Amino acid sequence: MQTEELGNQYDVIIVGNGVAGCFGALHLPADKKILMITKGELEESDSHLAQGGICVLKTEDDYDSFFEDTLKAGHYENRKESVDIMIHSSREVINELIDYGVEFAREDGELLYTREAAHSTNRILYHDDVTGKEITTKLLAQVKKLDNVTMLTNTTMVDIICNGNCCDGIILRDANGVFHSVYAHDVLWACGGIGGVYDNSTNFPHLTGDALALSLRHDIELEHINYVQIHPTTLYSTKKGRRFLISESVRGEGAILLDKNGERFVNELLPRDLLTNEIKKQMKKDGMPYVRLSMSTIKDCDIKTRFPNIYKHCLEEGIDVTKEPIPVVPSQHYFMGGVHVNQVSKTTMEHLYAAGETSCNGVHGANRLASNSLLESLVFAKRAVLDMVENWQEREIDTEREFDMSPYENYKRYEAENIKMVWDAIEEANKENKK
Repeated sequence: MQTEELGNQYDVIIVGNGVAGCFGALHLPADKKILMITKGELEESDSHLAQGGICVLKTEDDYDSFFEDTLKAGHYENRKESVDIMIHSSREVINELIDYGVEFAREDGELLYTREAAHSTNRILYHDDVTGKEITTKLLAQVKKLDNVTMLTNTTMVDIICNGNCCDGIILRDANGVFHSVYAHDVLWACGGIGGVYDNSTNFPHLTGDALALSLRHDIELEHINYVQIHPTTLYSTKKGRRFLISESVRGEGAILLDKNGERFVNELLPRDLLTNEIKKQMKKDGMPYVRLSMSTIKDCDIKTRFPNIYKHCLEEGIDVTKEPIPVVPSQHYFMGGVHVNQVSKTTMEHLYAAGETSCNGVHGANRLASNSLLESLVFAKRAVLDMVENWQEREIDTEREFDMSPYENYKRYEAENIKMVWDAIEEANKENKK
């Protein structure tokens, strides 16, 4: 959409267009006027990058195992009620995705399930090795059909409009660098993680924890912001920029990790944080900036067919994964902490919700179980907008207020201050955690 179409007032503003933002928009009534903004292009959300898959409760017999696997990976620091909600909502969400056109791997018409680290059984649905792209693309296509949704790209939320402890809208910077005050009955933050504050990350660099910075500025409660997940296996590179993820599914299908002598040194299906520690120790022992991941031990599937995106990308980097191991190194990957929310994704500020990686509803605990992220984002984004609708009451918002835009005019400086604020808060939380 063009910025000329930007109005002054909406029913709901959604910041972010990954799976949480899109699924939220799709569950709002058609009579609600919605504004969706994204900091980059439509395809530049981390949801788009997710490779491995999405978890689902296969049968009720798997509930206890699914629940325990999630808690064990999260070091039992999870909110149990949130985990229960996610698991029991999973089949309904999957059925909705299929209705929206999402295609998961099947054999003879039946869904196929794969396994990743720290899962005690196969319960992950997938689409090749680009599951996030498949889901996000299909949801975006559905959102584009909605007449009540305006979507703006290259548009940044620079602040929220507050009336006491009530959110009345946002201040945004459009693609032309112009600032606007835009009002709404409710705001949903679905603006992703914090990878942009790190030098090595699998995230898009424009995801710099904007919601965290604004929470710090407006005394909105945060939770566990030192809970940052490092992915054990990203493609080693000396180039600057986003790190390419080598999906955990690769290890789930049987790939093994090798030291500099070509010897296996670890159980590849350890939870991500534990495996990362083992890889770092081996790198130090070997005096090497990476270890190697061999796919030669994968026997039950064709590598080119099962992992076409990984095969193609590595080949472009000069590595034929069918013939040689991949140099891999840990990189920042996922944020388990974030803006504190309750079971319906409400923040501590009225009329402000948060879902997806930017929020902390307690599902992941101290360490995320593989392939729970897409599911958790979808489940709690839906709960957010359903709560908005259920509690909808007409309210007066002063849309004639004048704002001092001067703090934002030197935008690069303002953005740098926000990034430093987020980084300092994470570092301080780490110090407190070590005491």
